[in-house]
This record gives sequence, C-alpha cells and structure tokens, in this order.
Amino acid sequence: MTSNHFLKNIYSEENFSKAEQEEIISYFKKTTIEKDTFLYKEGQYLDYFYILEKGFVRSYAIDFNGKEITTEFYSNHSIVIDWGSFFLKNPTQEFYQASVETICWKLNFDDFQKLFHSIKNFRENGRKTLTGNYVQMKNKNLLLITENAKERYLHLLKTRPEVIQNASLKHIATYLGITDTSLSRIRKEISL
Repeated sequence: MTSNHFLKNIYSEENFSKAEQEEIISYFKKTTIEKDTFLYKEGQYLDYFYILEKGFVRSYAIDFNGKEITTEFYSNHSIVIDWGSFFLKNPTQEFYQASVETICWKLNFDDFQKLFHSIKNFRENGRKTLTGNYVQMKNKNLLLITENAKERYLHLLKTRPEVIQNASLKHIATYLGITDTSLSRIRKEISL
C-alpha cells in the first residue's frame, strides 16, 4: 500500500468528497520514527498527533514505585494521541515509544483546528474516534475489575493479536495488571 493510498483509505471518498480528502491529506506530514525513539515524553505539551501507517508504539507511565506500567499499545492505522494534552494543553503524564521502526503521519493542532472547523465530516470523524477511544478505555478498565488474569490475557489474545506478536511479555503483563511470573504461568497453562 503506498503512502498516498494509506491516507486516502483513512479519509475515504465514502465519507469525504474528493476535494475534502485532498485538503485533509495536504496537512499531514509523513515521518519515520526509529525503533526505541519517543514520540512524546512525560511533561511535554502535545501540539500534534500521529496516525500509524506501519509500526508499533507503546505508551506507559511511571508508577509510585518507579516502575513502567504499560497503558496502551498502538499498531497499524491507530491514532497515537494523548487527548488531554492535545486538546486541553495539559502536559502528558505518559511516555510514547516506538517499539519498531514506525512510519506515520503527523498533524499539528492548528491544522487540526482548521480542518475541524471547515469540514463537517472531519469533525464527525473526530467525534467518532474520540468516542471509540473512550469506550475502549472504559472496557479495558472494566476488564481489570471483572475478569481474572487468565481471562484478561485470553481476551487480549483474541481481540488484539498484534499486541501478542509485537510486545514483550513484561509490557503485556503490566498492561494486564499482573506480574511477569503470573503471565508466564497463564501462557504455560494455555499451551498445555
């Protein structure tokens, strides 16, 4: 898939006119993020977000004991954004780091605002994306409360196999709210 086709699929003519599609795409800047490079670091104020064409990014926070706790994984076609920092201009409390070389498209806040106020379908698309991210976060929080560790791992395995393929066991364990040892035991049980 060529880069041009990538953004055209994201902002497809099914939802946007050809002129709207061309205008939206013209504001994005293609960038390559090297493996282990940070897209954002704790304390930064975000003035842009990324759409991943190809790659894998992990976000994490540092807990009160100084340990990294994975908060999310982002893969192909994901939007990498800290909503509060981008829209409310608060410093981010997380680190966002590329796990592999990542090709993505970057849009800054001012250009986002231009598109948001001039293209109705872009505004609607943004609302749907924000709502979808909220629902995903809410569901993850509920899983941490309502399911045991094995059920959470099986759910991740079923719904997000790209995480299992790309993330380290240590990062998956912190994402699921369990220890590395517990995750190893669960994986062993499943493989029997």
